[in-house]
Amino acid sequence: MRSGGGAGRTRFKGDFAAVLAGARADDPAAWGELYAWLAPGVAGYLRMLGAREVDDLTCEVLLAVFRRTEAFEGSEANFRSWVFTVAHSRLVDERRRRGREPSCVPIDSGIDAPVPSCSTEDAAMGSIEVAEVEAVCAQLPPDQRAVVLLRIIGELSIEQVADVLGKSPGAVKQLQRRGFESARKIFSRQGVTL
Repeated sequence: MRSGGGAGRTRFKGDFAAVLAGARADDPAAWGELYAWLAPGVAGYLRMLGAREVDDLTCEVLLAVFRRTEAFEGSEANFRSWVFTVAHSRLVDERRRRGREPSCVPIDSGIDAPVPSCSTEDAAMGSIEVAEVEAVCAQLPPDQRAVVLLRIIGELSIEQVADVLGKSPGAVKQLQRRGFESARKIFSRQGVTL
């Protein structure tokens, strides 16, 4: 069973059980494979939900997961779901910490942007597309945004999203439906047809 939609890399390429065993035996190549499989989705999820230090938080999530691989039991899909449960928990912790800190306004949020490896025009267009998606997601209520992002970026199933968010599968389906309907309305107001 496929664990969600989207164009990312849900299925682990190769023998997941062997790579997990390698990671448990401290094989650097196995750790690298797990990191390459998980980091983009975790970072995307955290970014779209407004994490302040996405790279740091992604590393914190994966470090917590990697420290506890010995205790993990389950399938590849269960492992991915567990990783996003940890990511969601760390995001909630970050928000709590942020709520206790004085707020600061960044001078230029583009300073940390990676140097594009493509043409300036391609980089600008990609930046605009990401900004548009972020703007649409920002307009969704928090529960809908979390469900939509876990389904699309995290590529988790309805049941896995329910586990991550502590909701019933029926509630997740409703939030997903409402989130997609809201996004369609936002896009149509902007003249984008879906």
